[in-house]
Order: sequence, then structure tokens, then C-alpha cells
Amino acid sequence: MARFEELFTSHHDAVLRYVVRRLEIREDAADLVAETFLIAWRRMDDVPQHQALPWLYGVARKVLANHRRGETRRHGLADKLRDDLRTTPVEFEPTGELQHAAEVFRQLSDADRELLSLVAWEGLDTAQLAAALGCSRNAAMVRLHRARRRLERLLNQPSTGRMPATVRGEQS
Repeated sequence: MARFEELFTSHHDAVLRYVVRRLEIREDAADLVAETFLIAWRRMDDVPQHQALPWLYGVARKVLANHRRGETRRHGLADKLRDDLRTTPVEFEPTGELQHAAEVFRQLSDADRELLSLVAWEGLDTAQLAAALGCSRNAAMVRLHRARRRLERLLNQPSTGRMPATVRGEQS
């Protein structure tokens, strides 16, 4: 423990400068230096007594290489997603009853819309819904039942242009 503290105190700033000089995004430096010293902590028996700083530079070099590979993967995935989104067909504009249903759906509270979406669009059953919401299965069933009732009530009432108080989240 004392040897690691001495290693950290003696070489932290040098390793930090080494990492910062090699990064495009300086904000990543603290994480990469921490990872370098975590590796040193785990491998204290491998750290040479009189050549600790060069050894730390070698570790930091590998940590930086892993970081760059990860960044390249992330950027590649982001580029692929952007390309996929560019080629995704535009959704149709609802008309008639579908337009009315979409307008009513937007009138629901965020919580009700999320519940109904998780079940209808994502295909979750009540056990999965409970896991997604972080509640018991019974609580999820009750919330879903109430959200469905509110949706049904809105669908069946004539359009007034004003949201009912219960939908806005107000108490009656």
C-alpha cells in the first residue's frame, strides 16, 4: 500500500501530462490516468523498482491505444446509425381516426404515454413492464389499467380543444 502511494504521488503528474499530450479530448485524461494507476495497483509486483515511470508510460500507452480503438468503434457505430436514419422511410401522416387517436395520445401525461408505448410498441408483457418501471408486477398492472382507462375516456369524449384536468395531472 505504501509503495503504491509513493508511486502515485511521485508519478501522477508526469503520467497525466503524458496522457494529455496524446489526447484530442482532454476531458478523457483523468479517466485514462486513473485506469493506468489501477493497472499499476493490480500489478504492483511487476512494477520495476527503479524504472517505474517508464513502465507507467508503457501502461498508459496501452490504455490510450484501447481508448482510441473504442473511440473508433463508437464513431463508426454512430456513422452507421446516422446512415441508417437517413435511409429510414418517413412515417406516414395519420388521417381521420388515426389522426384523432394520435392527438388524444399526445394529450395523455408523459407517464401514461410511456406505459402504453412500452406495451403496444415495444411489446412488453406486465412482468417486463414492471422491470422497466422498477415496480412490482401488480403496480405495473394497475398503472397500465388506469392509463388504458384514461386513453379510452379521451377517445370517447367529443373534442373540446382543452385537455381534461385528470390528463394534465391535476387532481379533481
